[in-house]
Amino acid sequence: MNHHRQGSGSPLVLIHGIGSRWQVWRPVLDTVAARHDVIALDLPGFGASEPDGGPGSVEHLADRVTGFLDAHGVTRPAVGGSSLGGAVALELGRRGVARSVTAFSPVGFFGAAGARWCRGVVTAARAGGAALGPALPWLMRTTPGRAALCGIFYGKPAALDPKDCVADARALIAARGFAAARRHLGKWRCERGMLDGIPVTIAWGARDVVLPYRQAVKARELLPRARHVRLPGCGHLPFADDPRTCARLLLETS
Repeated sequence: MNHHRQGSGSPLVLIHGIGSRWQVWRPVLDTVAARHDVIALDLPGFGASEPDGGPGSVEHLADRVTGFLDAHGVTRPAVGGSSLGGAVALELGRRGVARSVTAFSPVGFFGAAGARWCRGVVTAARAGGAALGPALPWLMRTTPGRAALCGIFYGKPAALDPKDCVADARALIAARGFAAARRHLGKWRCERGMLDGIPVTIAWGARDVVLPYRQAVKARELLPRARHVRLPGCGHLPFADDPRTCARLLLETS
């Protein structure tokens, strides 16, 4: 798997969500890399990682991350994950691969309707970006354009770098692992108390449109021993909305 490695210290592995890439973690990288050997991954079929022909399920992706860690001699890292990557991080914690987990708006706490909504939102975002195509750079240079196209994922789209917005949109459009991962969204479920033996933080953006904040109530019910944090003003990808808090949560949990 393609990956970015930075810093020194105990290992901290970062896992992005569906349609994303390792660069989603850039707003927090320098801060967490001051204390950790940070490895930010591109999951198979996303970013610069080739598809592997697998099902794209949480379990399969956890297998692939475990294989990557074994191949690189990384043992019992702290793991941070976003959305689909949050579920992968939780699964790694359940398996004993991760020594701690910080999950930002993880999948696995919705019902059937929530799963349909999530699939619909991310599919519409991808289709919309593809339809706009060459107009994306021009639209992203405008505040209304970023609000319309990035407000699905961010609580403060006006503050985003237009070039990053274009690159992220193109990564979503080009992600060859998207269809497989989308089919499995909603199939993995967190089980009550399954991570009671390790430090776990669940953080949720209060302005999350993809996985609405009400799902955090289910997370509190199923993981009562975890630390649960509400991120005011943040969307589904809170790292650019509030990098200081997101970095702090990663460091405190790890």
